[in-house]
Amino acid sequence: MLKKWIAIALIAGLAGCVTRAPAGAATDDNAAVAAAAEKLRVAMIDPTRESLNALVADDLSYGHSGGKVDTKASFIADLLDAKSDFVTIAISDQTIKVVDGQLAIVRHTLAADTNDSGKPGKVTIRILGVWTKQAGQWKLVARQAVRPPA
Repeated sequence: MLKKWIAIALIAGLAGCVTRAPAGAATDDNAAVAAAAEKLRVAMIDPTRESLNALVADDLSYGHSGGKVDTKASFIADLLDAKSDFVTIAISDQTIKVVDGQLAIVRHTLAADTNDSGKPGKVTIRILGVWTKQAGQWKLVARQAVRPPA
């Protein structure tokens, strides 16, 4: 299912021939996706199982800039166990593209203070997030982080 949505997003982005929703619907979807992305940012700083479950699809594929790939279970567990501990997260340069009302491509730069496993640090990464609408709610289904060029 994930491969299908990613393929649709890539084809739509490259070909530029997507069935467009009415302008008002696109604006509403953009706002809803932005709100979901903001809720995820907050939940990553102050994680609860409930908040993360509400924002992350069951079949999440989360690729880290260092090569590790998380599932929904491992992503949530690492946040709850403070293996991945965000003290602050600032998002900049965010763009959102809703595709056919069911898929959203979100790109941004994430700058954070971390305390992973009790070790303070700083990170700046670029994020590609793929969100899908499930039962009327936007959920993160894929995320890939990359380090910006030096």
